[in-house]
Amino acid sequence: MAKIFSLHPDNPQIRRIEDIIAALKSGAVMLYPTDTVYAIGCDLNAKSAVQRVRQIKQLANDKPLTFLCPSLSDVATYAFVSNTAYRIMKHLIPGTYTFLLPATKLVPKLVQNPKRKTTGIRVPNNAVCLKLLEALGNPIISTSAHIPASDTDGEDILLEPQSLSQVELFDRMEGLVDVIIDTGEEPSYKVSTIVDMTEEQPTILRQGLGWEEAATWIEGN
Repeated sequence: MAKIFSLHPDNPQIRRIEDIIAALKSGAVMLYPTDTVYAIGCDLNAKSAVQRVRQIKQLANDKPLTFLCPSLSDVATYAFVSNTAYRIMKHLIPGTYTFLLPATKLVPKLVQNPKRKTTGIRVPNNAVCLKLLEALGNPIISTSAHIPASDTDGEDILLEPQSLSQVELFDRMEGLVDVIIDTGEEPSYKVSTIVDMTEEQPTILRQGLGWEEAATWIEGN
């Protein structure tokens, strides 16, 4: 059963952050809030934990995983950022955006798209996420906590996320993850905007939170 850590959403307690980081460094998988949805995550460099995240989400190895970084300069360590991408990103982060970028060699192959050699990176506007990133010193995997459920006929279906309260989400996930972070807030199910930065002209692949602002900056470059 997962251990639940109660954290203040704006000023997370340092001692509890340290306990969570110790678990992540030992290969733990966690359920945690972001500035978009509740996410399943782990230390980017914990291979066994990344594999568990894939198993929980039932993702094939050719499906890339998004991860969180604390700043634009940190993003540039894990991805090749063009001048155009940099100009746009500096206006949008931190925020509700996932940027698809060419991956550097520091991104584990288990995380990136094996054919395109690309990766998805976010810089969240969330105090808990940023404190975790600062304390861990590594990026954190971030994939939505929407996972398949079985219907009465045994077929896999995707449970409507809007039907899950915080209590229901925690109840469903506590046997799958090692750590659950509780900020006392109900889950949000508004997804991030996905911006493809792999070509010379950036494009919006998914219109999520803040997509209009992203479109404005893309059109202006």
